[in-house]
Amino acid sequence: MSPSSHTPETNMGMLFRQVRDAMWADMAREMAAAGHDLTYSQFVTIKRLATDSSDGVTDLARWAQVNPGAMTRLLDKLETRGLLRRIADPSDRRALHIVLTDAGQAIWSDIQHCGERVRARAMQGLSDGEREQLFRLLNQVLQNLTPPIANDD
Repeated sequence: MSPSSHTPETNMGMLFRQVRDAMWADMAREMAAAGHDLTYSQFVTIKRLATDSSDGVTDLARWAQVNPGAMTRLLDKLETRGLLRRIADPSDRRALHIVLTDAGQAIWSDIQHCGERVRARAMQGLSDGEREQLFRLLNQVLQNLTPPIANDD
């Protein structure tokens, strides 16, 4: 292996993945310590429903980075646990509204603190300016890699 293969630029994708995986693992530990048996995908689904309950299965799947079939199974599990319910849309019988129950809202109130602790640990040792710079740079990388939305005008 050549020395240049160890430069940060050649390992950027791997580093992004390792950071993501480390945050997900830390989040799982936080939720388990708080007494919640949830996967990371279940956490982000509950988070999305708590903050924007207008999403359907496809949008939730995209948000949680799972396929729609896996999202349906995930929603089945959360519904069985009494954390959400699916309500038929009166104006479109094919559509469902997915909403958190009171129990789902209560879990969200607790697990959002788990996320706050994980983010605080991830940012430990960084100044406010460094945090701002990190997010600015990561957003620039994301923007660079996100294809523009086609305009049909």
